Amino acid sequence: MKKIQFLFLLMLSFSLSSCGIYSFSGADVGNAQTFQVNYFQNAAPIVEPGIDRTFTLQLQDLIQSQTNLSLTNENGDLVYEGEIIDYYVSPMSATAQSTAAQNRLTIVVNLRFYNTLDPEKDILDRRFSFYYDYPASAQLIGPVLATALEEIFTRITQDIFNATLANW
Repeated sequence: MKKIQFLFLLMLSFSLSSCGIYSFSGADVGNAQTFQVNYFQNAAPIVEPGIDRTFTLQLQDLIQSQTNLSLTNENGDLVYEGEIIDYYVSPMSATAQSTAAQNRLTIVVNLRFYNTLDPEKDILDRRFSFYYDYPASAQLIGPVLATALEEIFTRITQDIFNATLANW
């Protein structure tokens, strides 16, 4: 009976530890233990107040929730920095009266990523962008703007995460 219990415990311990650490997000942080997200300045020709801070915080939150890395203010193993380089609204479709029926807000972020432990994984300059379409009759303020920013930043931060840490 003791042999059966011993074999069961042995098989259980092997099954739990045989694959090592698995990340459901697919993140490959290597030997990194810390990350740093420097403030993403808003360098777009049209400045929407507060989006730089919102984007920076959303990127920090995504990395913290998808990895076991610790956020630091300096000397991070992984360093994210860049700027918001474009923020613009363009008409997407027209009505019979030649007015816009739908507008598109597009935001473009330039990223520089440094992996201090594996410089071959650095990204020196790469642009990420996404958009949000909304009715031309709506003003891009209040809840419309909040929804647009949430959708755009969710997509851009996930794209940045995938480009820097996803291993698939």
